[in-house]
Amino acid sequence: MSNVKELLKNGLSEEVRAILKLAGEIGDLSEVKVYAVGGIVRDLFLGNFINDVDIMVVGDGIEFAKRLSKKLRVPKIVPFEKFGTAIIPYQSIGIEIASARKEVYNDVSRKPKDVFFTDINGDLKRRDFTINSMAIDVTSQNFGEFHDPFGGLIDLKKKLIRTPLNPNMTFSDDPLRMMRAAYFSSKLKFYIEENSMRSMKEHFHRIEIVSWERIRDEFFKILSTSIPSRGLTILEETGILKIIFPEIHVMYGMDQTSEWHHKDIFDHTMQVVDNVAQLSDKMELRFAALVHDIAKPITRRIDKKKGYTFHGHDAVGERMISKVADRMKLSKKLSNYLKKLTLLHLRPIALVKSHVTDSAVRRLMVAAGDDLDDLMTLCRGDITTKNPKKVSRYMSNFSAVEKKMSDVSERDAMKSFQSPIRGHEIMKICGLEEGPQIGEIKKEIERAILDYTIGNNYDDAKAYLIKIKNKINGNI
Repeated sequence: MSNVKELLKNGLSEEVRAILKLAGEIGDLSEVKVYAVGGIVRDLFLGNFINDVDIMVVGDGIEFAKRLSKKLRVPKIVPFEKFGTAIIPYQSIGIEIASARKEVYNDVSRKPKDVFFTDINGDLKRRDFTINSMAIDVTSQNFGEFHDPFGGLIDLKKKLIRTPLNPNMTFSDDPLRMMRAAYFSSKLKFYIEENSMRSMKEHFHRIEIVSWERIRDEFFKILSTSIPSRGLTILEETGILKIIFPEIHVMYGMDQTSEWHHKDIFDHTMQVVDNVAQLSDKMELRFAALVHDIAKPITRRIDKKKGYTFHGHDAVGERMISKVADRMKLSKKLSNYLKKLTLLHLRPIALVKSHVTDSAVRRLMVAAGDDLDDLMTLCRGDITTKNPKKVSRYMSNFSAVEKKMSDVSERDAMKSFQSPIRGHEIMKICGLEEGPQIGEIKKEIERAILDYTIGNNYDDAKAYLIKIKNKINGNI
């Protein structure tokens, strides 16, 4: 107990410690048992930074949340009446208050059909994993009293993901917990206990009852870990990936032979995702790494001299992402981002040749727009060879590409390219009314600049417009 008290004293920020103290004081006054539970306890023992506070109350959690929010001067809580839980939106710290409860499920939904209030042990046994089934009393009388009925602390030391009850029951009741197992394994670098892993392989099909929004969010969390391939590989091994992301699943065991790739498509893709994860914390870019070769399985052909080829997999992949985005309920912004990087991921290496024109460089820069840096990061992450000489050569090539881009950018300021002459002036010079033809004329001027026919300035653009004016009017 003294060790736990020491952790509570030294392992928490002042803000979190103050919240727990207030919660304990309210518990004392109300004669209600109050516990820090779940993630905060796990991370306390792991020595991780804590910014989320989970508090469990043996009693009315919503009423308790109202009292705590008043002490914290938070005007409103976000209650969930059915579950007896509430969120307190307090500064940058996430606070969730929950009534101690047990839940009863049916076969067609992960949402419990019945919720019953219970004691601390009843609450802890309903939780997903033993490492999240630990609690610490924060009331004054029993401050620091540690509850660990399922050996969560031992599993923390063993680096083990294990369910508190029979895993068949745990995963069948709430199949999303299978993805959470993959997430925690990836995040903490823990191993999933053998029985739990076996159960996931038996019940993977249950993931079909989970909403795509929840699947998507849990998938994002896996991509956000330091080694995403760890969680993604677990999804593949258990069969879950076949259901939620069949386009990635089919890559498994599919060979590719070329100068660039010595791995099968799945292993190569996993390595690219991990490489990008080392270069960027941006989840969206890691997602782009996952899907950049999404069309390789359906574009794979055999060439007698080259071995397997994947002609057009960039363009085909771009089109495939629409289906993925619809299924996984991705935002339009994310969908367009993934499409863009998939379509363009082969383009930078083609610019290595010394005779490549400024126009070609401009075209790529304009196509990538604000995502140019992300595109180059993806290209660097796409190098998965173990040959250090090849790695050095490829990295040098990309540095050369970036130098060309920098040179062109400095000369032309092309990164945010638009026609120097605007629509209203085009209408005036050509005697046209507003309509789609104005946009086409602007594109014609932009193409002339990109092809280096004219300079990227107002005077050249206007002179070019006057030059082609008769042609434009003749086509009306």
